[in-house]
Amino acid sequence: MIYIVEDDAAIRELEEYALTSNGLAVAGFARAASFWTAIREQLPDLVILDVMLPEEDGFSILKKLRASPSTARVPVMMVTAKSSELDTVKGLDSGADDYLTKPFGVMEFLSRTKAVLRRTATEKAEPSTQLFFADIALEDARRSVTVNGQPVDLTYKEYELLKLFLEQPERVVSRDRILRDVWDTDISVESRTIDMHIRTLRQKLGEAGKYIHTVRKVGYMLTEREEADL
Repeated sequence: MIYIVEDDAAIRELEEYALTSNGLAVAGFARAASFWTAIREQLPDLVILDVMLPEEDGFSILKKLRASPSTARVPVMMVTAKSSELDTVKGLDSGADDYLTKPFGVMEFLSRTKAVLRRTATEKAEPSTQLFFADIALEDARRSVTVNGQPVDLTYKEYELLKLFLEQPERVVSRDRILRDVWDTDISVESRTIDMHIRTLRQKLGEAGKYIHTVRKVGYMLTEREEADL
């Protein structure tokens, strides 16, 4: 089940039609109150969330979702007209798993939605994985990350990026590989979108963020070597 929280009826109906035409179950909400009532009755597989809503804005809704243990892991894709870099960073830092700006193409909207659903299904089927590098530890069964034993709260995309790096330390991970494995789509994602996710991941890892090195014109590498050695 996918929940759409969007007060613009035309956009909400377009999103609902696109998803239901592809065999997905959808429920739409124009107000936060009705959304909260529904989520107490049934947790969705994905929330598609507008930012500029009456009564309660999308950032407030996202913050509450991430603060509650019962909804903290529900994937959230923000679909909004607020397209500045500051707004995107705010959405990602607040816990959004993806951030799609209006106006958007229906095919891109569908591709990103299906990508999140595929990843969610895969994670449920995969066995537990523990990965370590220097001070960083990741336990996939609980989707937990710690640095020096201290928990680090990551968004869906940040978590998937870190996991990808931890799976192949000391090896360059190309931007194309990141696009394919983390975004799971053939549609181009703006270069700054990947860069912003890397930036927020480094910030949240604190001192351990220094291990994620940029390999110019290629991608990124998780390494304890100095930049000059790359």
